[in-house]
Amino acid sequence: MREIEVLVVEDDPVAADAHVAYVKRVRGFVVRGKARDGAGAIRQLGAPSSGNDLVLLDLYLPDMHGLDVVRAMRTAEHRADVIAVTSARDLEVVRAAVSLGIAQYLLKPFTFAAVRNKLERRSEKRRVGK
Repeated sequence: MREIEVLVVEDDPVAADAHVAYVKRVRGFVVRGKARDGAGAIRQLGAPSSGNDLVLLDLYLPDMHGLDVVRAMRTAEHRADVIAVTSARDLEVVRAAVSLGIAQYLLKPFTFAAVRNKLERRSEKRRVGK
């Protein structure tokens, strides 16, 4: 089975590097790219055939909300899974995220073990074809 390709979207460069390092430590995953804002994420995602399987997405970006990135993805028919990375616990944001198909959250601050757990759940979902 091919590796799951990940796009890391995080405006804080230190946090982005940490997220990349965490993803690289999990077997079966490869970081395909890194974006520091929503526009960069949308550009890197490109067409639905861009190869990105998963987006590790900060919700509070300097140019737009992460949910707007997901809306743009879905409008372009890009079906990559999204793991929201956020400190937000606002019920309205959570409801909007679920309606867009975001089923997993990483609440900041988080550990490598938390990232590994989310990625392994994604890998298992892929293995069973859901």
